[in-house]
Amino acid sequence: MTFKELYLSGQVPFEEIDRYISRWNRSDDERTLAKYLGLNADEEDVWIDDSDEALKEMLDARERVAGTPVTLGKTDIIVNKNGFGALPIQRISFDDAKVLLRKAYDAGVRFFDTARFYTDSEEKIGYALSDVREHIYIATKTAATTAEGFWKDLETSLHNLKTDYVDIYQFHNPAVCPKPGDGSGLYEAMCEAKAQGKIRHIGITNHRLNVANEAIESGLYETLQFPFNYLATDKEHKLVEDCKKHNMGFIAMKALSGGLITNSKVAYAYQAEYDNVLPIWGIQRMSELEEFISYIDNPPVMDDEIKAVIENDKKELAGNFCRGCGYCVPTCPAHIEINNCARMSLLLRRSPSELQLTEVVQAKMKMIEDCINCGQCKAHCPYGLDTPKLLRDNYKDYKEVLAGKPL
Repeated sequence: MTFKELYLSGQVPFEEIDRYISRWNRSDDERTLAKYLGLNADEEDVWIDDSDEALKEMLDARERVAGTPVTLGKTDIIVNKNGFGALPIQRISFDDAKVLLRKAYDAGVRFFDTARFYTDSEEKIGYALSDVREHIYIATKTAATTAEGFWKDLETSLHNLKTDYVDIYQFHNPAVCPKPGDGSGLYEAMCEAKAQGKIRHIGITNHRLNVANEAIESGLYETLQFPFNYLATDKEHKLVEDCKKHNMGFIAMKALSGGLITNSKVAYAYQAEYDNVLPIWGIQRMSELEEFISYIDNPPVMDDEIKAVIENDKKELAGNFCRGCGYCVPTCPAHIEINNCARMSLLLRRSPSELQLTEVVQAKMKMIEDCINCGQCKAHCPYGLDTPKLLRDNYKDYKEVLAGKPL
């Protein structure tokens, strides 16, 4: 961690800056001293033109970070390792969402991730947190494919969130990486929105490695949001490393692999190994939130016990499996809940099985019989999975479990 991150999280006194300067002088670090310390351009100017005291005063004006800090690349957004993933709050009432979001805020959570695509999630954040807007960071997304759609989504998001700006506005899982001059007008719209002050930073989310790599290499984006957890391959780890090299913030979605990782302590300890990664945890229950809040003051650390759990899960979840991203669901003419049905065998064995054996879930699984093998789900899978086969295999296993096969 940089001096600035440690100071803002209360882990070192300001006087420690001298030790960091000495360490930099003795090192071969290619970064400037200001970058080494974690200072942004304005802080560097104040420090050079004025004094240590002026820099301290400037840093003290920023809100302290509760817990383990992470900086999102060149955005200079510094928050703790508990990003609030607001997709699941679609499933609860406005008042329940408000209680959950305020509890998170009061505990020190400052980063909230949502999307135009997440039905009323933005509205619930606006309902719960508009009065503390200046103390939080909001990231939302647009899946628009035209400039006209972009502006419509942005204005709707600003209205729903009860704000006049978004901290990070992200292209939501585009099939190709938007760039200036590509004919879509999307990136130009992003730049215009930033010039107008309606967004502060430009980001992109994706599930495709080729699009993610192109976004990093382009230098056009300040943040990348991509699935990352301890089931990640070497290719995903390289994305994290490349983002760090390019001073690009990395936001980890699917930190619990869509519910397949059931031990939050292990998941948190793994994410803590990467100082440039901000995980967002999908939360809809108070018990889930309280687990992550407890890690602010008592962060789990990687040890032999946690390493053993990770290795066991990697073996159990090896191969192709549905991550539950849901991008195939709107394309299904049979209205199958593919993002859950295609991974039911894992859900049965990695979560309380009774939750998956209710009459409601049985009815959803039976809908697999209506599959017409159109291939739309397969064509829209960002992981290249043979989704129809996964559905058939999971349904066969599910029926056998209902018939008495032991789990």
